[in-house]
Order: sequence, then structure tokens, then C-alpha cells
Amino acid sequence: MIDSMRKAIDEVPLLSPSASQLLQVNADPHCELEDVIAIVRYDAALTARVLKVVNSAAFGLVHPVESVDRAVSFLGGWMVVSIAVADSAARLFQKPLTGYEGERESLWRHDLFAAFAAREMARHGRTPVPAQTAFTAGLLHDIGKAIVSDFLRGTSGRVLNDISEGKMSDYLAAERQLLGAHHAEVGFELARSWGFPEVLQQAILLHHQPELADAEIRPLVYAVHLGDIVAMMGGCGTGSDSMQHHLATGYADCFDLCPQALEQVMLVAQMEFTKAEASLASAKEAGS
Repeated sequence: MIDSMRKAIDEVPLLSPSASQLLQVNADPHCELEDVIAIVRYDAALTARVLKVVNSAAFGLVHPVESVDRAVSFLGGWMVVSIAVADSAARLFQKPLTGYEGERESLWRHDLFAAFAAREMARHGRTPVPAQTAFTAGLLHDIGKAIVSDFLRGTSGRVLNDISEGKMSDYLAAERQLLGAHHAEVGFELARSWGFPEVLQQAILLHHQPELADAEIRPLVYAVHLGDIVAMMGGCGTGSDSMQHHLATGYADCFDLCPQALEQVMLVAQMEFTKAEASLASAKEAGS
């Protein structure tokens, strides 16, 4: 990995303590909603943000929600994690992905869509896949692009041409050739520096190569991989690399996905994404 990229990783601010704790809790398949409530309750800023989201116009509640317990119960743990991560890492998630010709907030929108899709994929696992962990991993899977993008400026046209001519197998291979590391590897290094749970680190590192994951977490990594693909198919990509990555073989060993099931995953993910995006935007407008 080039020194300048390593330096960029080291300069990224740490997540807030509450965001870090929520990621740890949500990565545990045995976590309870009370664990999430306990973290939010002792963070005044996060409490205010959660209450603002749940009472936003997007939800249209007749009676305002005034307690943390009710707010978290209504939103669900994954939505609270989304709020905490979005606020804590706003500089990364909301920046334009110039190197991918991606617009401002395209990374956040893609990751949020992929998170809901990964969560829905988890419901179709041949073996149990923790839905909340799949959501959290999906929300974070492309975080490396926020850093890699700055080093890819002006390369998208050449990369797409090389892929179309067969000189490059996909965008991931092109990133590695150009920079010495691709966005999944950079995301893994960032996840390590932030102290993410090992399962999240591996999901980030291998979301384009899920077949390389250890057997016990392979279904989870495949869920994130497929969630990533579904987000791009739904028109919610990050720019020039959209649909320029391979669909990994072997997913049928982990998931029972007939065409009807895939259609259902896409439909539910789109609905949940649209609702979440509207609620977050409404809360932001109310606070401006």
C-alpha cells in the first residue's frame, strides 16, 4: 500500500465512542434491543438525533415519541446504528467520490441500500445468518472508497475502457494495479484502525471475494456481496465502478435464491432504503 494512502488512513478521525459501541453490539448475533437503548441513553447528542428522526415528518406519527426506549424500539437497532455512523463519519460518507465520478453522498446512499439488501439476503440463508450483523457489515462495506477515491482522480475513463477491452477483469483489479491496493483492502485497514469487530473487518475485506472467507462467516460475507450487487442493480451505485465487479460464484451454496426471492429482496430493500433516507433527510431539514 502506497505511503500516501496509509497516511490518509491514519488521518481519518476515530468514530465516536457511541458509534463504536453500537457497531460492537450490533455485530453480536445475540444482542438485544436493550443493549442499543443503554448506549443511546447515555449520549445526549445521539439521543436528540434519534428523537428527531423518529419524530420527523417522514414517519408521520400522530403522537410524538419522547422517550429513548420507545424511539429505539420504533426505529430498530439497525436504524439507530445508521444514524450514529452517519453522524460520526459524515466527512467520509458524504464527500463526493471524485475518483469514481460519484456525486456527494453517493457512498452513503449505496451503503445504506446495500445494508438493507444484505439484511434481507440473510433471511434466505441455507444456514442462519444474523440479520443485524449483515446490515452493519453492509453499511460499512465500501468505506475504503472514501479514501481510494482521492487517488483515482482522472482514471475512470481509462479503467472502463480497459475493462471493456478485456485488459482488466474488473474495477477491483484496476484499482490494485493503479494504486497497489483496492478499496476493500483499504477499508479493511481503516476498520482495523477503528477497532471494528473481526467479523466486520473480514466482511469489508472480502465483500468482492466472499469465497475466500472462513467457512463460519462465509454466508455473512456472501450476504454483503449480494447486497452490494442488489444496490447497484437498484440504481444506487457509487459512480463509474457500478456493475463493473464480478458476481462471485458459490452463493447458491449459502442462499436459497429463486427469481421470486431475489425480486422480494430487491423490493423490500428499496422500500426500507427509501423510508430510511426520507426520515434522515427530514430530520436534517428540521434541524437546519
